Amino acid sequence: MVKTDFKKEIGVYRAPKGAFEIVDVPELQYLMIDGHGDPNSSPDFARATEALYPLAYKLKFASKQKLERDYVVMPLEGLWWADDMDAFTTARDKSQWDWTLLIMTPDWIDEAMFTQAVEQVTAKNAPERLPDVRLAPLAEGRCVQTLHVGSFDDEAETLARLHNEFVPSHGLTMTGRHHEIYLSDPRKTAPEKQRTILRQPVSAQ
Repeated sequence: MVKTDFKKEIGVYRAPKGAFEIVDVPELQYLMIDGHGDPNSSPDFARATEALYPLAYKLKFASKQKLERDYVVMPLEGLWWADDMDAFTTARDKSQWDWTLLIMTPDWIDEAMFTQAVEQVTAKNAPERLPDVRLAPLAEGRCVQTLHVGSFDDEAETLARLHNEFVPSHGLTMTGRHHEIYLSDPRKTAPEKQRTILRQPVSAQ
C-alpha cells in the first residue's frame, strides 16, 4: 500500500527561504478548531491541539483500514488575525490574537468518517475541546508565501516586509488571514532551526 505524503504532492507546502513567491493554493480540506489568546500561555491553545491530533490519527487509520489509502498525517497549521494587525508586525501583542488551528485532511475523508472518528475518540478518552473540531474546506487562492527559519518571535521583520513592501510593490492587496504551516515540531526542534511557511492571501488591486 502506497503512503501518500501530501507535503511532497502539493507544491504549496514548499516555499523559498529568504524570498517571497506568489502561488495559487487549491481548495483543501482541514480539521479546524478556533480559539483566542497567546499560544504560549493560553490553556485553550493546548486544549485545541490536544483535540486535533487524536482525531487526525484516527482518520488516518480508518482510511488505511477501510479504504486501503494510507497517508502521512500533515503538520499543524494556523490562521492568525487580530483587530489591529500591528499586533503581528509591531507590538506582537499575542494576547490580542485570534486563531484557527488546522490539520489538512485528504478530500476522500467524508463527513461520515469524521463523525465516526469523533465518536471513537470520545468513547476512548475524549479531549475537552473535541466537540469544537469541524471538518471544512478552505479556499485561499492567490497567496504570497516564504519559508521562515528561526523562532516564531523572529517573524515580525519578515511579516513587515511582506505586508509593507512586497504586497504593495506587486500591485496586491491582502485579503485573507495570516497563515502559518509548522514544518518542524517545536517540542523536538531548537527555536533557531524551526521551519515555518508564512502565507498571506492576496488579490490584485
